[in-house]
Amino acid sequence: MMNKYYYSKINMKSKNLMMVACVALLTSCGGGKRGGMPNFGDNEYPVQTVQIQSTSMQTTFPATIKGVQDVEIRPKVAGFITKVCVKEGQAVGAGQLLFVIDNETYQAAVRQAQAAVNTATAQCNTAKLTFDNSQQLFDNKVIGSFELESAKNTYQSAQAQLAQAKASLASAKEMLSFCYVKSPSAGVVGSLPYKVGAMVSSGSVPALTTISNISSMEVYFAVSEKDMLTLSKTAGSTNSAINSYPPVKLQLADGTIYGHEGKVVKASGVIDAATGSVQMIAHFPNPERLLKSGGSGSIIVAKDDNTAIMIPQSVVSEVQDKKFVYVLGKDNKVKYTEISVDPQTDGVHFIVRSGLNVGDKYVTNGITKLTDGMEIKPITPEQYQKKIDDAAKIGTDGTAKGFVDAMSGKK
Repeated sequence: MMNKYYYSKINMKSKNLMMVACVALLTSCGGGKRGGMPNFGDNEYPVQTVQIQSTSMQTTFPATIKGVQDVEIRPKVAGFITKVCVKEGQAVGAGQLLFVIDNETYQAAVRQAQAAVNTATAQCNTAKLTFDNSQQLFDNKVIGSFELESAKNTYQSAQAQLAQAKASLASAKEMLSFCYVKSPSAGVVGSLPYKVGAMVSSGSVPALTTISNISSMEVYFAVSEKDMLTLSKTAGSTNSAINSYPPVKLQLADGTIYGHEGKVVKASGVIDAATGSVQMIAHFPNPERLLKSGGSGSIIVAKDDNTAIMIPQSVVSEVQDKKFVYVLGKDNKVKYTEISVDPQTDGVHFIVRSGLNVGDKYVTNGITKLTDGMEIKPITPEQYQKKIDDAAKIGTDGTAKGFVDAMSGKK
């Protein structure tokens, strides 16, 4: 009895050890992952051939929105505001009255100048009568040429005094007109920092208001000196580069895309030494008056590339800001190859600018297990996926459990 129990115990222990070994073996062969690739044990790695693809990339630039014409309104005369004739955000036409400044003093000056004109006119009329009478007397040889010239000079002096009085009247009227501040152009009224009773002058800060012509908007953004040089060299000149610049889109502050495309019309002739950038100006129509002067957003420039080499970002390893891929050689040995990529990405792919050529083959999975010069057995990505699927079935279709049950003696 003791011997039978002893052998039975050893037999159960052996079966348990075999079951553990089988489970460990199946786990290691059935999809255990290391470095993003199942441990197939046959040195197989999926490779992909480099091909040309068409892609559309977008570059964004911070932008500032301004009206085509933003005019600061300031009074030409000092005084108290007696009337504000508009409201913030109101659309106004050219010549429309905006503010009235206290003008009693200027009205008095106009009346005084008008009185001076009346006096000078009367004196001029009297001098003319005297001259005309002297002319008749001279023709009748009653007086000599001295008396005639004296009458003529008096008349001319009266005419000059009248002209001076009229000029003073015109100046007084102009000064009075400055008390009625009008819009120099059509547009929209900005903020109104001053109310009735406020003292203002030509040097007041801030201005009375700003009139913005927002029928069309100017959007300012900056591109790098390098990009501007590339555009200019490609097009032949800066003007040609501007004319050939693709239509641009405007992303508003809330993240939405403005409904109208813009056209780049101008570029600064001076490079900003502090930022190394060139300011560009795009015009956007604004029929709905959605865009406001002083707003912000982002300019989006779309760039189509029909000869792009695109690879998944997952196949790229980065070391000290440098990017590398494993390229398969003719002897089935991989080479750790540095590549350069476009800074603009879609978050999933890289556009390769150098380091890869059409027809090259690169490893797509398991790159963390590779070393430079390592020989591999290349397979297609489809074959690689099939192996993963087959390995995954071991844990889902009961095969492993059946094998373990068989090894344990269960029916």
